[in-house]
Amino acid sequence: MARDYYDVLGVSRDANSEEIQQAFRKLARKHHPDINKDPGAEESFKEINDAYSVLSDPRTRQRYDRFGENFRQIPEDYDERVAAAAGARGGWGAGVGGAGGRGSRVRFRTADGVDFDGSGVDFEDLFGGIFGRGGGGGWGPVPGADQEAEIQLGVEEAYRGGKRGITLGGPNGQRTYDVTIPRGVVDGQRIRLAGEGGRGSGDAPSGDLYLRVRIKPDGRFRLEGRDIHVVLPVTPWEAALGATVPVPTPGGTAKVSVPAGSSSGRRLRLRGEGMPNPRGKDGDLYAEVRIMVPPEPTARERELFEELTAVSAFDPRRPR
Repeated sequence: MARDYYDVLGVSRDANSEEIQQAFRKLARKHHPDINKDPGAEESFKEINDAYSVLSDPRTRQRYDRFGENFRQIPEDYDERVAAAAGARGGWGAGVGGAGGRGSRVRFRTADGVDFDGSGVDFEDLFGGIFGRGGGGGWGPVPGADQEAEIQLGVEEAYRGGKRGITLGGPNGQRTYDVTIPRGVVDGQRIRLAGEGGRGSGDAPSGDLYLRVRIKPDGRFRLEGRDIHVVLPVTPWEAALGATVPVPTPGGTAKVSVPAGSSSGRRLRLRGEGMPNPRGKDGDLYAEVRIMVPPEPTARERELFEELTAVSAFDPRRPR
């Protein structure tokens, strides 16, 4: 059984969106496979992303709160189907809430806020039809269930988007799909393939297939949401005197100004150079300065370093 998404993020069920986002960022930094080398870090990171992708979207969070971990298998028009089934069976009597099987008395609320309950209704038959196991449950064709699979993308592929063919295995063998990758897709996001899910009963349409995106670890780029982090190697003189240097991004090379007096660990922010966001603000790119020295200095380089040693009073170990 999957862990409760609220427990995964360590937040209460009434947490607001800001609390959920803060919890995600803290856990993502801790468990990211590029930082945490523990064997279980990658699985933990996936679980954290799953939880955040659901709880950060008000619509999916509402469905998760209502139906639990199997909310994706519940049709979008669930309330309408239950109400239609209830009407076809001769109306409803008074009853109180609860969950049950055959003959249970369960209270429901439709999308327009109307309450009703299911006194005397065969819920085993009814819900069997909803989940595609009862051949329609005697109350008409039932659309197929939605299904989900994973797709792995590199950072640059996710940044640019585009067309890609993927092959998935199933009970009836392998099948290839032509998938359009949205530009700026992030880890945990889902891509919908309409009508490619489970088959419906009778003449009802098939469900949808959702591809859960997994961003593969990259030696150059580390993602935190839509922000991208890279290491920026600089020479001692570039760090000391300041310089404009190239920095890699998934979209190509950009330029960044390194302020004079920069030490290793300093982060330089490039606004809007992170992952694109078609529905809002693009992410940022953070370049972390890392001072590199010549591994085998030439005679002249060694001479200059020795001269600097002789004239400089700088002591990085002295408290400031």
